[in-house]
Amino acid sequence: MADNKIYRASTTAPVNIAVVKYWGKRDVQLNTPTNDSVSVTLSQDDLRTLTTASCSASYPAGDSLVLNGESFDVSGARTQACFRELRARRAAVEAADPSLPKLSTLPLKIVSENNFPTAAGLASSAAGFAALVRAIADLYELPDSPSELSIVARQGSGSACRSLFGGYVAWRAGTKEDGSDSMADLVAPASHWPDMRALILVASAAKKGVSSTSGMQKTVATSGLFKGRLTDVVPRNMALIEEAIKNRDFAQFAEVTMRDSNSFHACCADTYPPIFYMNDTSRAAVRAVESINEQAGKTIAAYTFDAGPNCVVYYLQEHESTILGAFAGVLGGVTGWTANGVGAKPAVQLDEVVASSLKEGVSRVIMTGVGEGPQKTDEFLVTEDGQPVKR
Repeated sequence: MADNKIYRASTTAPVNIAVVKYWGKRDVQLNTPTNDSVSVTLSQDDLRTLTTASCSASYPAGDSLVLNGESFDVSGARTQACFRELRARRAAVEAADPSLPKLSTLPLKIVSENNFPTAAGLASSAAGFAALVRAIADLYELPDSPSELSIVARQGSGSACRSLFGGYVAWRAGTKEDGSDSMADLVAPASHWPDMRALILVASAAKKGVSSTSGMQKTVATSGLFKGRLTDVVPRNMALIEEAIKNRDFAQFAEVTMRDSNSFHACCADTYPPIFYMNDTSRAAVRAVESINEQAGKTIAAYTFDAGPNCVVYYLQEHESTILGAFAGVLGGVTGWTANGVGAKPAVQLDEVVASSLKEGVSRVIMTGVGEGPQKTDEFLVTEDGQPVKR
């Protein structure tokens, strides 16, 4: 009799925000980067993807993916690369133990949900592919380490490899032609520097005009500044940021983070034709952080922007009231503030022009901090009889 059992595994995976940016591909097919990068993994209490991977002989032929209630095409090269690699690893496990069910031969049904806007510069693909890879790896009961699985996740979305870890994470670009040494590793766990906080100013929840994949290849091909970034800026920033994390030196961490963000967006502007991910609201957020640091008499906040207009402000818990007070004083009417934010008193006054631009352009805030990597969960998006859970 055929085995029609529904096999399931669920995991959550976090968003990560880079402080030394990855931009540009060394090999488009393998999704290997031109340079190393470092990120901070954010708390899944605030930003996470939940994914259930399931398989069964009773499922219709062919794999499927449902994201936020909508069916997505899984025939794309990136998704197929992940499926193919994970199936090969499961097949090797099955070959070593013939008594195991042949899950590698069964159709996959993947159901996934984000608790934040997708394609809006909030690293949705990073959390999404990290959750997909980790969930299937759990379904297949693979023995692979997070670094080994990061090689698979990288093929789906480059920055996804960093979301296989919590805390402070490096993605080593690697040099091998087959991409086997392009993987993530842990710089420091969240527990090493647990008081790192992040305030995300969501400047736009709309899908960005130029995708990261398209934008970075144009930059590689046309930007003169980018060449200097690869040979000088990034290697220096990598050494400095890892040292800052090791020593819990926020001033150094902040300066490198802001300088690297500036360098990245300068290269985007130097692309021909130019790419502008930041907007007027983004630039107002930069001025706000500069004003906070100036009035504090030292660096207590750092801004960074990925390929989108949303500003991520890093700060330490000891300065939370100052940071939150400054922004809540002008953005108290938007959603996302917790009691800590609403109750913070504005010890820092922002310029009227800056405040006005923030009021007009920020639609919500997200208060979060450094967090852990993927977590296995008993919360399933596929029922025991193989049907999507109705929300």
